[in-house]
This record gives sequence, structure tokens and C-alpha cells, in this order.
Amino acid sequence: MDWSRIKTIFILTFLVLDIYLVYQFMNTRDAAQYEILKEATLEEMLKNDDISYGELPEAKEKEQYLSVTTKVFATEELEKIKGQSVSLGDGTSIEAKLEKPIKLSSKFEPAEISAFVKMNIFAGEQYEFWKKDDENRTITYYQEFDNKTFYYNSNAKLTFYFNENNEVTSYKQTYLEIIDELSDAEELLPPLRAMETLYKKGLLKPKSKITEVELGYSTLVSLTASHVVTPTWRLVVNGKENLFVHAFEGRVIPLTDGENKITE
Repeated sequence: MDWSRIKTIFILTFLVLDIYLVYQFMNTRDAAQYEILKEATLEEMLKNDDISYGELPEAKEKEQYLSVTTKVFATEELEKIKGQSVSLGDGTSIEAKLEKPIKLSSKFEPAEISAFVKMNIFAGEQYEFWKKDDENRTITYYQEFDNKTFYYNSNAKLTFYFNENNEVTSYKQTYLEIIDELSDAEELLPPLRAMETLYKKGLLKPKSKITEVELGYSTLVSLTASHVVTPTWRLVVNGKENLFVHAFEGRVIPLTDGENKITE
């Protein structure tokens, strides 16, 4: 038996095995390093484009779709409303004229009418200030559920109207009732991933500053008797522009320029 040849074969076999194991180890290590780099890529890209943001909100890991319906108001529900001339129209909205107008200051702050909203509006504590529009002479609030706003939902809206003398004289209100939480809870997209979606779509320009990030609801499906709303991330850019991302699917929810501008 040629022991020298057998020895050589064993050496070559182990050498090939060692090379294979080293190759596998290097691939595994590179893949792990790639995953780490991939996680850091977004923050690096934002930094390179001088896009900044503050502390991101903490949110539940899972949320659900909601089924909601437009409330039909009953006359007896309005009996506590004082100092107003109220009509119900088709029953799905309250339209009221104030007996005593509310004078607004030249430098308006929401606090000027917040007490009125809480004390004199149906479920007023559920409405959150949205914007003041001097051109159309309106002040808009949107209803909230579980501290999340129903974005641009005409069925969850409170609109005050003021005159040329800067006096609030009337308002119109709609309200959503929660029917049910639909399906099982789903994984919520983290706010940083929502930011990534906007960045990849070119909606976050260099030197932008994300001034606010919050979770709310936008309308997914409108049916005759009810609506389905979905958790939605709202990102405010430079204090002026609202951008929205579906908090489950990660897609951008489009709005027209007229809708997504914040009016001071």
C-alpha cells in the first residue's frame, strides 16, 4: 500500500474542506455585516441629504382597521347646547349660529376657542385643532379616537366660520361612531420606515426638517352605511406640508396640494 499517496489524498481532502468552511464562514459574516449596514443606510442617506427629524413617537406594535359610521344626531342630544341656534339638516350634521360671536385676536391661538369647544360642542373633547384658514375664514378641527386623528374626514369634522371682523359666528359639525375593530391586530410600520418610503419616493427634499410625526386614521373604503379607516402615519415637513403613509402597507397616501398645506 502506498501510504505516501494516501497521506497526500487525506491532506488534499482536508485542505479542500478547510477552504470550503472558510468560504462559508466569510459568506455568513458578510451577510450579517450587510444586514447591519442595510439598517444604517437610511439614517446615513438622510444625514447626507441634511434631512433631520426629532424624537420619533412610541406606538403600539400592532393596530387594527376600524369600521365607522356617520352619526345621525337626535334632537334630545342637543338640549344641552346653549347660546346657539341649532339645526340638524339631514340629521348627519349640526349647523349652529352663535347668539354671541367669539372675538378672535389678530394672532390667533387655538386656546381662544378651546374652552368653547369642550363646553358647548357635542363630544367637544374628542376634537383636535387642525388649521385656521384666513382666506376662507374657517377654523377646522378633526375628531380623534384613541388619541388618533381622522385625517381629512368630512364625517369627523368641526368647522367654525368667522367674519371680516374676526368674529366666530357659526359652525358645522359631523361625528363618527365606532362600529368595530376589524380583523386581527396587524404589525405596525415603524415611523422610520414610513420616512424611508417618503425618501425613496423623492418626497423628502435635501435640507428638509421633519417637524412632527404622529399616528392617525385615513379612509380606506367608503360604503353606503359605513367606512373602513386604516392607521396612517402623518409626517409634517418644514412645519408646512403634510405627508401620509399607510401604516400597514407602507404606501404613500396621495393628497392634493390644496389639502396637504398647513395654513397659518
